[in-house]
Amino acid sequence: MAVKIRMKRMGRKHRPFYRICVMDSRKQRDGAAIEEIGTYDTSVADKSKRVTINMERVDYWMSVGAKPSDNVATLIKKVKQNKFGTAAAPAPLIAPKEPAPEPEPETQEESADTAEASSEEAATPEAETPSE
Repeated sequence: MAVKIRMKRMGRKHRPFYRICVMDSRKQRDGAAIEEIGTYDTSVADKSKRVTINMERVDYWMSVGAKPSDNVATLIKKVKQNKFGTAAAPAPLIAPKEPAPEPEPETQEESADTAEASSEEAATPEAETPSE
């Protein structure tokens, strides 16, 4: 029988909680376990308190041929070395930007005055050109 140390998912939707179990590799992920030897809770803020493992049982099962999965091997290594790192601080809050004030719409009188002025300026340079 091929025995593995792996995680069994528990908890509800979008809130995972894992049990670290010794299982037959042919069983399904959430199937019957031979022995439960620890837990892993991803929602705990302190990284060093996320994992609880009975290291005596891990050593026993590995001595009789059980192979840990990749994720469990990483957790075991971190527990043995006590190197969990620190959780990243949340991003600082930034005040929302206020929208720029919109320019006031021109009235028809102002737009008519500007149109007349621009047409006079355009006509004036042509008249001033000397003709020989």
